[in-house]
Amino acid sequence: MSFARLQIVSSLADAYSKDGADALILIGNFDSIDDSALAETIQQAQITDQRVGKQPLLLKADGVPGQRLVAAPTGPLNRDFDDVRQVFDAAHAAAKVAQEAGARHPVIALNNVNVNDERYQQAFLAAYLGFCQALYQPLEAREAHGEEAIEPTQNVILVGELDAEWAMAVEAGKRVARDLAGTEPERMAPPKFAEYCRQAFAHTSVKVTVIDDYQQLQHEYPLLAAVGRSSMAVERHRPCVIRLEYHGNNPERTVMFAGKGIVYDTGGADLKTGGHMAGMSRDKGGAAGVAGFLKTVSELQPEHLNVIAEIGAVRNSIGSDAFVADEIITGHSGKRVRIGNTDAEGRLIMADLLSHLREEAAKSDGEHELYTVATLTGHAALSKGPYSALVPNGHARRQNLAQALFDAGETYGDPTEISWSRREDFDFVKGRTLCDDLLSSNNGPSAATPRGHQFPMAFLTGVSGLDNHGIDSEHPISYIHIDIAGSGVEGGDWQHGKPTAAPVTCLAGHYLKK
Repeated sequence: MSFARLQIVSSLADAYSKDGADALILIGNFDSIDDSALAETIQQAQITDQRVGKQPLLLKADGVPGQRLVAAPTGPLNRDFDDVRQVFDAAHAAAKVAQEAGARHPVIALNNVNVNDERYQQAFLAAYLGFCQALYQPLEAREAHGEEAIEPTQNVILVGELDAEWAMAVEAGKRVARDLAGTEPERMAPPKFAEYCRQAFAHTSVKVTVIDDYQQLQHEYPLLAAVGRSSMAVERHRPCVIRLEYHGNNPERTVMFAGKGIVYDTGGADLKTGGHMAGMSRDKGGAAGVAGFLKTVSELQPEHLNVIAEIGAVRNSIGSDAFVADEIITGHSGKRVRIGNTDAEGRLIMADLLSHLREEAAKSDGEHELYTVATLTGHAALSKGPYSALVPNGHARRQNLAQALFDAGETYGDPTEISWSRREDFDFVKGRTLCDDLLSSNNGPSAATPRGHQFPMAFLTGVSGLDNHGIDSEHPISYIHIDIAGSGVEGGDWQHGKPTAAPVTCLAGHYLKK
């Protein structure tokens, strides 16, 4: 897997001496310039071009590698609302300028960025990750044209303090997540999603198990199997469950994930209309983020963690055998679910995954933290904008787990916002008759439904059996639902936007940073 490899040096002089260095990318606030030689060059350029220091520009600079200086401003960094993403964004913009100018081995340095400010402690990491995000090209494009042809930048020299191994492990995970999330529905149909995982984790400490026998899926993952029912007629679209397992040498806790991997969402019998089906090949972003985090885990091999994930890779197809609203299906936990809308399919496939993980956690000793990760609701995107929504249960709230993730997101530039679950959410999903225990959803759009991204967490809690492990139980289990519908792609453009790999960086910052 190819991406820009990272070297760390302590000074510009050391960076300039590296063989092949061919540009300097200077990122920061240009109200003042830290280096006197660069200050003179930039001040001279500002005399003739007022854009210098206000937008990313290429300047000719003597004494700089390749005579290429890319001045990439962050703007002010001291206001109430400023954060480390401004460094990420500046690096993102500068990477494109440098590559288009012909640079292949750039030096990255920060200017006038106070890394002692708690907001900018991870500014060097943000610069590297922003650079890599910009230069990433989709898997299909790399396969068609060759990686070196369209991703020619292979090395980056960063002036500063950063654990290069840790940073590259995070980027490796983000790259896996972007590949899986952004790839079109045939190239990443369920069996190919599983094959990509096998290849990504080959010769690593992560064990990959794939369940693709439909009778077994019907028995062990009945809600998931119902969503995939209409896809069974097409062999290449058939559903599967992908289990990823990592076991540390001295584990202090076990972290478990259920990932929504809807490789294409037609809406099923409640068919998406009015052009809303375009972009639904990205409805696997949650599963992609889970696999990406496991890739980072496999690179770092932490001793203190066990990490277990189950991914449901399913195509929600429309056809004569499609499941429909009003069906009552008994899930893995034994709960009877009345289908409210077939376009609310993601929570159904995660329900059985989460039930399996809950059962495993309940039988095991030690602390367990469970997550569902999904591009689940338009309501999350509408109410939280570009931020991942965290919806914790009572035990996770008491353990301050959601707050810890929030803090990691702020520090590492992969921000989240917390939404608390309420009694109204649990009332909303209660069964309406003696025939059913739970209602999967209403039949209106989530974005027009009050608490549209909170009540799915209540459904998942009930349908998985986690309602028996609340703060009133003898064995409470922490659980957080993460909705990345607003944070999963750049600019909220689900058809064309580049996947962001959320929440890989946030999870890595919380669980894996030494």
